[in-house]
Amino acid sequence: MTRIAGDWLSDPRTQAVCAMLTEAGHQAWLVGGCVRDALMGQVVGDIDISTDARPEEVRRLALSAGLKPVPTGIEHGTITVVSGGLPHEVTTFRRDVETDGRRAVVAFAESMEEDAHRRDFTMNALYADASGQVVDPLGQGLADLAARRLRFIDDPEERIREDYLRILRYFRFHARFGDPAQGLDPEALAAIAGNTEGLDTLSRERVGAEVTKLLAVADPLPSVAAMEQTGVLLHVLPGAGIRALGPLVHLEAEAGRAPDAGLRLAALGGEDPAGALRLSRKAAARHQLLRDEAAGPRAAAELGYRHGAAEAQAILLLRAALMETPLDPGDFDRASHGAVQEFPITAKDLQPRFQGPALGEALRRAEAIWIAEGFSLGRDALLSRL
Repeated sequence: MTRIAGDWLSDPRTQAVCAMLTEAGHQAWLVGGCVRDALMGQVVGDIDISTDARPEEVRRLALSAGLKPVPTGIEHGTITVVSGGLPHEVTTFRRDVETDGRRAVVAFAESMEEDAHRRDFTMNALYADASGQVVDPLGQGLADLAARRLRFIDDPEERIREDYLRILRYFRFHARFGDPAQGLDPEALAAIAGNTEGLDTLSRERVGAEVTKLLAVADPLPSVAAMEQTGVLLHVLPGAGIRALGPLVHLEAEAGRAPDAGLRLAALGGEDPAGALRLSRKAAARHQLLRDEAAGPRAAAELGYRHGAAEAQAILLLRAALMETPLDPGDFDRASHGAVQEFPITAKDLQPRFQGPALGEALRRAEAIWIAEGFSLGRDALLSRL
């Protein structure tokens, strides 16, 4: 018998939501990511509960129990029940009756088994009761999770055509949970390669969110390489390539830096990442900065002065990865040194000698001299040089 445990499960707020259902004669099963992550010893985030109670009954029971029901996805059978400030997505057993690759028309189901067959991957079709006892209705999820084997439920083609975003979720989940030594499931890859056009029907925001999550895992390279081989990368990020990604991941680890999705996206390149992935203005600006500075001539100290130590390090890592050269071991220190420097003169120091456009040019020239001299010139020495 397999069981899960943890503070999140024994939390009275979660137990109250489960009791709200079971005490009324309904089923209450924790399902999906919370069960999977608990079994993998990872931090549990969102808490999903599957039940045979219909949405209106869930709402009524929540109100009776003094909890707050929010109809966040009622058209799909989901009521978010807030217990002590903690949200729980409570969804009625369901099955898909019609899909177009982006959205589904669902019908309520009567059993956990029906509910399990409409999910995406075997390791996500695991359920647990409030005591932590795990149920594997498909008889595959526990074994696949233990083997770190990511597989679609039933027919991969059908699962993909129900929601084409599952293509990207497949690669993200493999990067997070799969065993790189085993490789990716050939049946899944064949189904993905035959359905890449479906990715074009998805909103760029959804695609961008999935790609960002994928690039944030410890080592996304095997999954991104498979995306390139199956044609997926071409659809979601035209012009991108993986050549610099592997070196960057290695350099990040050597430098002791946490995975940086934005930096890794810059390593992939592409014709228009900001548009293809609907990046925010801030993310798009950073992407352009990283690409421009990595290709530019600025040395480590100046990068630190202009962008701060952390961002200068990111630029230096990207430059080394793109150029396929080793990282100078002293560059990080130079960047940190540059980051704490303060330009010793202001516009007032140059007036009235310089006015208008000449003033701006003089400031730029003075700054260039100061940087070239290793930030060593003080105010008077720098003014004399002008």
